[in-house]
Amino acid sequence: MRILSIERDSITDGEGLRTVIFFSGCPHKCEGCHNPESWNYNNGKVFSLEEVLTEIKKNKMNDVTFSGGEPFFQAEALLPLAETLKARDKNIWCYTGYHLEWILKFGNENQKRLLFYIDVLVDGPYKDHLRDITLDFRGSSNQRILYLNKKTDYRAESKAGR
Repeated sequence: MRILSIERDSITDGEGLRTVIFFSGCPHKCEGCHNPESWNYNNGKVFSLEEVLTEIKKNKMNDVTFSGGEPFFQAEALLPLAETLKARDKNIWCYTGYHLEWILKFGNENQKRLLFYIDVLVDGPYKDHLRDITLDFRGSSNQRILYLNKKTDYRAESKAGR
């Protein structure tokens, strides 16, 4: 996984105390992005699964947020991390510039599979002209906070929708 940074003890990137993983690479390049250095996939450094888990373990009480950059840009590499975190009962939030409907319809199999491990998806690109600092956990009013239904297996749904 190519990661720009890992920040511990965030209270602004999801409910509760969180470790936030900022992934490198983003195709959206939203005007007014708070993290434009994450756009370039070559920024940051390559982390192994074990290195990321070691960083997360530094505060075992923290849940985890995937941010970016665009986490779905590295879905294949991210899947083993998401699976391991869920096996450890971690709550996972994920920020994406894609809409859930786009991922389900046009995303690749790895992107669709990643949804199965995410508890809360904050979707939609940041739009500077819709910036609203009164919103919880998102930057612009077009973005949605979606509590994903764990009764829906997005892996099965994606296969049925082909």
